[in-house]
Amino acid sequence: MKTIEMREPGGPDVLGTGSRDLPEARSGEVLVRVIAAGVNGPDLVQRRGHYPPPKGASDLLGLEVSGEIVALGDGVTGWAVGDRVCALTNGGGYAEYVAIDAGHCLPIPEGVSDIDAAGLCETYFTVWSNLFHDQKVPKDGLLLVHGGAGGIGSTAIQLGKAMGLRVFTTCAGAEDCAYAEGLGADRAIDFNEEDFVDIVREAGGANLILDIIGGDYVARNVKAASPDARIVQLAFNAGSKVEINLMPIMLKRLVYTGSTLRSRPESFKTTIAAELRETVWPLFASGALKPQTYKVFPFDQATEAHAMMEKAAHRGKILLVPSQ
Repeated sequence: MKTIEMREPGGPDVLGTGSRDLPEARSGEVLVRVIAAGVNGPDLVQRRGHYPPPKGASDLLGLEVSGEIVALGDGVTGWAVGDRVCALTNGGGYAEYVAIDAGHCLPIPEGVSDIDAAGLCETYFTVWSNLFHDQKVPKDGLLLVHGGAGGIGSTAIQLGKAMGLRVFTTCAGAEDCAYAEGLGADRAIDFNEEDFVDIVREAGGANLILDIIGGDYVARNVKAASPDARIVQLAFNAGSKVEINLMPIMLKRLVYTGSTLRSRPESFKTTIAAELRETVWPLFASGALKPQTYKVFPFDQATEAHAMMEKAAHRGKILLVPSQ
């Protein structure tokens, strides 16, 4: 099968096409012929050499795909050869075939194309598991999403609105702000021109904050949070080493937390998949949620796809499709 290989850790130019034997579907797995694969922030981090795959996982990049099941491993129930699915992987998505835990597969939602479905699982698993799984979300609460024009951000805006929250978001420039408000954000804040802390505090403070920025946003998030708020850190694009006064966390009774999805137990991801299938996937059929595909690249242009994502020159998701 054709693959996208990483010659060595480094920039986007270390990516190139390669060839490998087809993987086998082990017990509890399905073998999927890849229709498309999503490009995500952790792919870029792994490409730089800082996000190794879990033990036993493929060393190839790619954490989500859409495709067709072509083989079933021992013990797999609920799926059949020929089923079209989208799925979360532990790696290996940048290939023509990938073996996936059957519990991490979902049917392609009604009204979503096979290619667009490749951009759903990584962000929806991440946002749902961090904001809504086993959480009491305040009715009519305010969710602040940083980076609203990206993959995580565009998902969080839509899902937050669908779950009944008011959603504020930070973006870079008027065009990104317009895009975020088109997704349903109640207020898009141009961080180049406005101070999100003042705006959010004027609105009563944020009950939930989803942050991929880090750096000085860590302390500013604490200022913007309402009492009893929860702040979720998913990445540190502006750095993870910061100086912060912890006193407001105590006085406001804040919860400051974070997670990485890839290292979570397989059983946890299966639970999230089931919750998404029951609660979230029907919202695509109703039109409350829509995939946000920005651009689709062939495998042999993976370098260009990664370069676009590193420059944040996109809105929504970037996808890869096997080269013909």
